[in-house]
Amino acid sequence: MSGRLALVTGGTRGIGRAICEALKGAGYRVIANYGGNDEAAKKFSDETGIAVSKFDVSDFDAVKAALEAVTAEHGPVEVLVNNAGITRDGTMHKMSADQWQAVIDTNLTSCFNLSRCVIEPMRAQGFGRIVNIGSINGQAGQYGQVNYAAAKSGIHGFTKALAQEGAGKNITVNAIAPGYVETDMVRAVPANVLEKIVAKIPVGRLGQPEDIARGVLFLVGDDAGFITGATLSINGGQHMY
Repeated sequence: MSGRLALVTGGTRGIGRAICEALKGAGYRVIANYGGNDEAAKKFSDETGIAVSKFDVSDFDAVKAALEAVTAEHGPVEVLVNNAGITRDGTMHKMSADQWQAVIDTNLTSCFNLSRCVIEPMRAQGFGRIVNIGSINGQAGQYGQVNYAAAKSGIHGFTKALAQEGAGKNITVNAIAPGYVETDMVRAVPANVLEKIVAKIPVGRLGQPEDIARGVLFLVGDDAGFITGATLSINGGQHMY
């Protein structure tokens, strides 16, 4: 149904941007959250016509205040895409407590913060769609990413539990686990390492942000109400879970 209000965290770059653009193209009213780069966010908004909202997804009070402002201006959020994520890679014997906590807070706790702030309005209106962006590395693990893998794996469990709570109120909660997608995060991987990664992908290429966005668009639709608690793996066949 066109006109529903969608909020996408980490929505101004990479996968998040592609999701925002796909939703807008399908007739949703879209707000893209971002964390810090005002200049990039303004450029994104100017180019796409999509509204932006700056707040720290890892800070519950900041999320609550931002959602109250969004609701006052635009109405309640009906579609939530928890996409924000960071990496702070390092092997366990070199990883600091700060590296661990930053990734857990931004990638996993943010899903609680945002979902907690939209779940009551969704229950009241008898409709909601939540999509959490996990990762192939939350399914299979990855060397040097115990923090990232733990956070993304946690998203998959979070999704299944919240799906059970929301089902009776027409609120679906699903996850997408992208494989290696051509974003700034993946492009930062050394070329020789990236070549080895692509060699393990059966379809023979990196994913594109639009590949993930199409999955989100499917799951948030009004006619996807019988799909909940599911994880859609979009990874080119690299990990069949």
